[in-house]
Amino acid sequence: MTKPRLSRAHALHLLKQMLRIRRFEEKCAELYTQEKIRGFLHLYIGEEANAVGVMEALQPEDAIVATYREHGHALARGLSMNGVMAEMYGKQEGCSRGRGGSMHIFDKAANFYGGNAIVGGGLPLAVGLALADKLQGRDRVTACFFGEGAVAEGEFHESLNLAALWDLPVLFVCENNLYAMGSALDLTESETDIHKKAESYRVASQVVDGMDVVAVEAAAQAAVEAARRDGKPQFLECRTYRFRAHSMFDAQLYREKGEVEEWKGKGPILRYQTWLRETGIAHESDFDAMEKEAAEEVQASVDFAEAGTWEPVEELLRHTYAEEGGDPAVTVGAAPPPEMTYREAMREALREALSQDPRVFLMGEDVGHYGGCYAVSMGLLQDFGPERIRDTPLSESGFTGAGVGAAVNGLRPIVEVMTVNFSLLALDQILNSAATLRHMSGGQCGVPLVIRMATGAGKQLAAQHSHSLEGWFAHIPGIKILAPATVADARAMLAPALADPDPVLIFENVMLYNRKAAEEAGLAPAPESAWRAALRRPGKDVTLISYGGALWRTLAAAEVLAGEGIEAEVIDLRCLRPLDDETIAASVAKTRRAVIVDDGWRSGSLAAEISARITECCFWSLDAPLERVCGAEVPIPYPQHLEQASIPQPPQIAAAARRALHRS
Repeated sequence: MTKPRLSRAHALHLLKQMLRIRRFEEKCAELYTQEKIRGFLHLYIGEEANAVGVMEALQPEDAIVATYREHGHALARGLSMNGVMAEMYGKQEGCSRGRGGSMHIFDKAANFYGGNAIVGGGLPLAVGLALADKLQGRDRVTACFFGEGAVAEGEFHESLNLAALWDLPVLFVCENNLYAMGSALDLTESETDIHKKAESYRVASQVVDGMDVVAVEAAAQAAVEAARRDGKPQFLECRTYRFRAHSMFDAQLYREKGEVEEWKGKGPILRYQTWLRETGIAHESDFDAMEKEAAEEVQASVDFAEAGTWEPVEELLRHTYAEEGGDPAVTVGAAPPPEMTYREAMREALREALSQDPRVFLMGEDVGHYGGCYAVSMGLLQDFGPERIRDTPLSESGFTGAGVGAAVNGLRPIVEVMTVNFSLLALDQILNSAATLRHMSGGQCGVPLVIRMATGAGKQLAAQHSHSLEGWFAHIPGIKILAPATVADARAMLAPALADPDPVLIFENVMLYNRKAAEEAGLAPAPESAWRAALRRPGKDVTLISYGGALWRTLAAAEVLAGEGIEAEVIDLRCLRPLDDETIAASVAKTRRAVIVDDGWRSGSLAAEISARITECCFWSLDAPLERVCGAEVPIPYPQHLEQASIPQPPQIAAAARRALHRS
């Protein structure tokens, strides 16, 4: 690598930046032993040249995604040391209001999109940020830092493939410090030349001495210029070494002290100072002045953090969801005509959103050329083109994480996951990114993302395509859950989901796609708000509570009961998080009995949560124990008779209602 000629001012600036990081990290280690900084603390000592060199090559408008060892990246980027230190303390003056701590430092104003405590978890986010830039015509590069341990993760490969496939200007920076936690690289990777992995995806790749700040800056400058010019990803492997343990909990029993000392002898600061001294660019007085300035800045940051304030406990729930209202950019059209199916209603909702809001795009497996696994998106590719109807590889975590990044960066992505069982491959990005970024960033990074997926049994698809896992997702704060059970709701619920500033998951039961609006004639209409439950059938004797595909079996049971003189009131939850406690409580207070019908498994189910809430708020109104009719505790079987037996059916629901009325 040819080193550029350095002015004295710039040469000293590079040293100053590395010294600031080193002294900050040393102070953090000291504060950790004093128990003023807690949790995991991953020090950046020894790797300073990478953050400093790469940041010098970036423009202020460029985006950065970092790792859990990101204090050095944050300081090199120009984040206030006061804000970073206060965040380490967990004070509300921290750059993430104390909500993120050491591993989750955010500053959206500086285009610093946070550290990420999940190994490799930030890679899809960076792809999404770059995708949003491309779709919005921005001239911006996204730099994504990660360690060599991340290259074993599926998200590494999924992200490189997506970036190369879609020509996205992402600079992938692998800080190869030779140890993934305590495992040496040659124990975890069959190919230890990491840059070759990038080359296998046809990503331009280079290796640089990560202990040489000038070499890193030169390599990063060339890579950033190429990414900006060509609009394609670049890969930079910085071969470096961390002098301290993986984290402050680490006893470092996996490497010899002599190895560490050998690397310290060629550390980036010592090496660079020696070169500056030998070339006459800098003198001892320069070094002394820098050390004094760094020490003063570090001490000032400690004083700032010590004087900082703790966020009041009364604000505990803040930044879980947006405090501001939605962004209703899409107006819902006319009610579906009688012959419109659930599938067609959802397609029209997609078409409506794509037509009215340029920020909306759809992506997922086979959503374009194939028309979607359940033909929901059939024809949309021809109408809106491949940029907005975006076929993805089979990489649920990668493209879901890209949706998260695109949402953070101003778009309104709709991600389709083919079936609910496949969503488990994306659970990391849903739980650890979509649901938490607003909280960890102290409210800076909202994720207005919609994720659609097919759910439920009935198609004889057996145990890996047929489960009802909505209750799992409804357990997660930070996301919202919709379950449209009618053609009208399939038509109307997408628009409010897209308007919401937080991530919304929409579960579409596979048995509803062919249902026609005409079959729903006479059904009581839903409230205008998508977040409210609907009273689908009035009654006075018992409340039947259900949602999604189970709603129609519940209504069938209510019809049977009506023939016996039992007036069952049927509630369609529609929204599974947040639950409409008010509507549920009002009905149970009237009927004094309740049956909850849930296709999910009984143990730890959504039905159990609803039962607990009814007990908490309506106990003194109840005249009978609550009844639950849930999916059998078995993986969904293939044979039709067993599959049907595994989910609640009208006779079981009616029997539960009779028990509640003591008529069994």
